[in-house]
Amino acid sequence: MTDSAISTHPGTVDSAVDPATTPKRSTGGSRALAVARIVLGWIFLWTFLDKTFGLYGTPADRAWVTGASPTQGYLSNVDGTFSSWFAALSGSPVTDVLFMGGMAGLGVALVLGIGLRTAAIGAVALLGSLWLSALPLETNPVIDQHLVYLAAIVAFAAANAGDTWGLGRAWARTRLVRRIPILR
Repeated sequence: MTDSAISTHPGTVDSAVDPATTPKRSTGGSRALAVARIVLGWIFLWTFLDKTFGLYGTPADRAWVTGASPTQGYLSNVDGTFSSWFAALSGSPVTDVLFMGGMAGLGVALVLGIGLRTAAIGAVALLGSLWLSALPLETNPVIDQHLVYLAAIVAFAAANAGDTWGLGRAWARTRLVRRIPILR
């Protein structure tokens, strides 16, 4: 990166990708975040693939490609404060596309280490909705895996965890991301 490409104003887009202004993490910490990011990404990516093609946990006749709804089973059987609202959403083509797009988007972003800020916003919407659908929780009055995953994804975005063992640094240097920093 040339000196003219590096902004001297803290907090600007170009300074976020300048090694001189990027906060340093220990190699062990960076690698631990990378492993956690990739593992969590694989959870979302696998959910997308399994529900799309019926590979392992989803029976083949209940796969999305066969015309089955990936949201029907869970949302129509959820039992909680907002169950009637979520049951009404189950099986809707719009709900199915949003859910599957969210799963695929989170999986790809986390595995590749790109778009983590956008993924964090998507995680708040998707995982926050899944958390709401389960209220009241059975084993803990406040926290379940949806909030744990959500918090982890927000932490990955805040820490630029895609820079280690991911494409985060290269992604951050693209013209598009420099122009629209939320895509980082």
